[in-house]
Amino acid sequence: MNKEILMVVDAVSNEKGVDKDVIFEAIEAALASATRKRHGENIDVRVAIDRSTGEYETFRRWKIFADDSTALEEPERELRLEDGLDMDPNAVVDGYVERPMQSVEFGRIAAQTAKQVIVQKVREAEREQVVEEYKGRVGELVGGIVKRVDRNGAYVDLGANAEGFIPRESLIPREPIKPQDRIKSMLAEVRAEPRGPQLFLTRTSPQFLVELFKIEVPEVGQGLIEILGAARDPGLRAKIAVRSNDTRIDPVGACVGMRGSRVQAVSNELAGERVDIILYDENPAQFVINAMSPADVHSIVVDEDTHSMDIAVEEEKLSQAIGRGGQNIRLASELTGWELNVMTEAAADEKSEHEAKELVQRFMKELDVDENVASILVQEGFSSLEEIAYVPAAELLAIEEFNQSIVDELRARARDVLITQAIVSEEVIDQAEPAEDLLNLEGMDKELAFVLASRGIVTREDLAEQAVDDLESIENLEPARAAELIMAARKHWFEAEKQA
Repeated sequence: MNKEILMVVDAVSNEKGVDKDVIFEAIEAALASATRKRHGENIDVRVAIDRSTGEYETFRRWKIFADDSTALEEPERELRLEDGLDMDPNAVVDGYVERPMQSVEFGRIAAQTAKQVIVQKVREAEREQVVEEYKGRVGELVGGIVKRVDRNGAYVDLGANAEGFIPRESLIPREPIKPQDRIKSMLAEVRAEPRGPQLFLTRTSPQFLVELFKIEVPEVGQGLIEILGAARDPGLRAKIAVRSNDTRIDPVGACVGMRGSRVQAVSNELAGERVDIILYDENPAQFVINAMSPADVHSIVVDEDTHSMDIAVEEEKLSQAIGRGGQNIRLASELTGWELNVMTEAAADEKSEHEAKELVQRFMKELDVDENVASILVQEGFSSLEEIAYVPAAELLAIEEFNQSIVDELRARARDVLITQAIVSEEVIDQAEPAEDLLNLEGMDKELAFVLASRGIVTREDLAEQAVDDLESIENLEPARAAELIMAARKHWFEAEKQA
């Protein structure tokens, strides 16, 4: 029997490529299970197999609890410390005391019992090996053969006992995938779960598109060409931004390939998805103009404050610039990271004229100047009091109509207005009174409510939007109490979600 154990361990370990210790542990668990069935299911049994000879011993054991513990629930496998010391002078709380008992034979019944445990242990070990092999490969391209497809997604055989899963939402819409198809995908996540899929793949990620170009375009893999971003409408259209690190290489031409061979190979892998290759530019406005391809941009206005751009195109090209369902403008926005507003030239001129008039009126009112001076400031590109007050005086002096005295007066007036606005703003905040819902909030006191109001936190909703760090500068307000007040202010959010 001892030799038989060693033979089983060797055979299973060699066949499955699993460490022998895993098989020994499985047999020990099976023998312990068989022993419990013979002597009583409630007892706790440990089996120890000698790894070199195959001989094994069986022990019944009890877990030790403190004498005053109220956690004892199973007297057949648990003892108080005073009883455990009678059996073993070295007994300690949370440890075990053991007594040798008769071992069951590793015969047909024990082997049958061991079989299920061994299979399970082997599966667990195989899954651990898969996780260990793939956990450092997230973001890499993997290839495999589709095993089956159901309403949840597609299961892909990656080889070496590894199986990947592509959730339905990570499959390209309307792509005709069927069993035995060979497909590529990107490893998106590795989860060490005891059951179910562990390797989650995707075919819709923008990074998947980038990885495909690394394969098809050697210059990308060599670092001569960089892909700086990608945006996709999976299965329909995509844009990638490229630039060359070698002035001798045209990045767009290299990615397109001879007669479009390279970009076509990528498109074929993506179920015919059309890919636009966009030349990256350090100038955000020029980058956006490139990203709007194939639409021609007539003019562009950049708003740094709102991180947006107004794009003007010819009226007959408006639909092309927007794209079907807003696809072109949306992909260009995702690729560049700017909020883009596309409009006709006439609409852009009208908007620009309207904004200029508003700005002229604002300068006339705030700086107490006539329309002529205000118009000159707007025409020269000034759009705020801060610019007038704090840009170098030389910029204002460069304006033909202005002399030193006019510049000094404009800068002084702009600074006075800004100081006045800041004082008024502080007074408004200091004089603010807390709303009823903040005063009546659980755990709130009147003094703290007024302190919060002075900082612009007037309502319960205002407080709900804060973080503990936002309130740390308030004197005598402990972080724990701040957290409790914030959660109390958010309570109605959770109730509304629950009702919904």
